[in-house]
Amino acid sequence: MPLVIHARDADEDVARILREEMAAGPFAFLLHCFSSGRALAETGLELGGYVSFSGILTFPKSEGLREIARDVPLERLLVETDAPYLAPVPLRGKRNEPAFMVHTAQKLAEIKGVAPEALARQIRRNMARLFPRMGLAAEGDGA
Repeated sequence: MPLVIHARDADEDVARILREEMAAGPFAFLLHCFSSGRALAETGLELGGYVSFSGILTFPKSEGLREIARDVPLERLLVETDAPYLAPVPLRGKRNEPAFMVHTAQKLAEIKGVAPEALARQIRRNMARLFPRMGLAAEGDGA
């Protein structure tokens, strides 16, 4: 199982721990509900991790986060709800649910300059790689 990390106000500590633990042997991990700084994203990517974005990506004041998302390689991206909180624009203030993730994915596709359908296929492939025990076959992999 991959390690799922939710970092809040601990970027340097998380990066240090990831480097230390990765030196002992590689493992899969996800920077979940990413809202940290560029340095942590870059460390995570350098170490082979994935970065997942929630509805925060759609918030008006999240331009810095959108800049980081723009630079994360497509093959390392995921989107999520982090329900029941962090509903994306235009649903702010509502109880978040999986169906709302489409808004986050649409914003991410816009940021990356790719068609939403292409992003969805890539995210499915990423999920299949990161969480192989889910039994997801990525589209194009016999799904």
